[in-house]
Amino acid sequence: MKKFLLLAFACFLPAASVPNPPHWHKAQAERLVEWLDAAADDGLAPVSKEAHVVRAAIAAGEEVRLDTVATAAAIRLLQAHRTGCCNASLRTGWRIAGEPLGAEPAAAVAASLARDDLDRLFGTARASHPFYYSLREAYSHEQDPARRATIAANLDRWRWMPRVLGARYLLVNTAAFEATLWDGQKQIGRWAVIVGKTGSPTPVFAATVTGVTFNPWWEIPSSIVAESVGALVRNRPAEAARKGYVVQGGRYRQRPGATNALGRMKLVMPNPYSVYLHDTPSKGLFEQDVRAFSHGCVRVGDALGLATALLATEPGWDRARTDAMVAAGRTATVPMAAPVPVYVAYFTAEPDGEGGIRYFPDVYHRDRGMPVPGEENCPR
Repeated sequence: MKKFLLLAFACFLPAASVPNPPHWHKAQAERLVEWLDAAADDGLAPVSKEAHVVRAAIAAGEEVRLDTVATAAAIRLLQAHRTGCCNASLRTGWRIAGEPLGAEPAAAVAASLARDDLDRLFGTARASHPFYYSLREAYSHEQDPARRATIAANLDRWRWMPRVLGARYLLVNTAAFEATLWDGQKQIGRWAVIVGKTGSPTPVFAATVTGVTFNPWWEIPSSIVAESVGALVRNRPAEAARKGYVVQGGRYRQRPGATNALGRMKLVMPNPYSVYLHDTPSKGLFEQDVRAFSHGCVRVGDALGLATALLATEPGWDRARTDAMVAAGRTATVPMAAPVPVYVAYFTAEPDGEGGIRYFPDVYHRDRGMPVPGEENCPR
């Protein structure tokens, strides 16, 4: 967080603070102006405003001043594309590691000038996911200030994501109550999900799916034992046994079966939050539009369909084989030869696939404090 705050601060360092700036040819400075102008459509209005300073230095023919202001503006633009600009407060609790920063910004700008490849410098720094470009296009045409602010916040969230997400990966958008499976830049599957209640929100984090467990046991968290299961086992042991609850070596567990809280499938995705994607016996909850009902884990509609899609790259795997694994009733984990990254994120605006934007309820109040693009100042 300290590094991020320093970058946000550096976003608005005065131009005079750049020592020994490299020399800019006029054509390079003019190309920088084009990138700065374009940044307005990325929701980076404060950085985009630097274009007029560079443009004025070009018009005046002041080479020394041009070197200084152009270098400062290029550094600001590079940092803004790499890490965002003006929504630092929204990043609290965001635990997905973003793009490696690469070379220190001033050095990166100088090296790019020497190679005369500013387009490559800024092009590789800009987020590249298809959703980012759809949001960017929508932002450039949106007139409503509130919607512009929402889109800008979500553009920044994409800047906090890795540029390379994986050959195949899962993306869970807890604000949309959906999980999607991607093959490169193409979405190949979508599933409704249930996420954490507002009192136990699903965290934002990344993990790796290494396998699928069918007919899983549920290792019951101590918080849920204290909340309900412990009392049920003590006071109504017959009912607890009917539901499959057992105590083994001081651990509260639930047997596999129709009433198991994990349903018939759980993804193997080790993480420090003990949050997993899994099935659920409570299918009726998927009829609700706003599905914030869990203690933090992500319950998946048609979880066996998701398991089949993930295992589709394994030799001979299909839905019939998934169903056979479940029908066997035994707990079994199927490892994946090619593990799949999973990103559990939070985007309150997303393309609808038909040229428009879907806006989702900010169930976790993570959009609070958003500045109005064009009127904000970066943190100082």
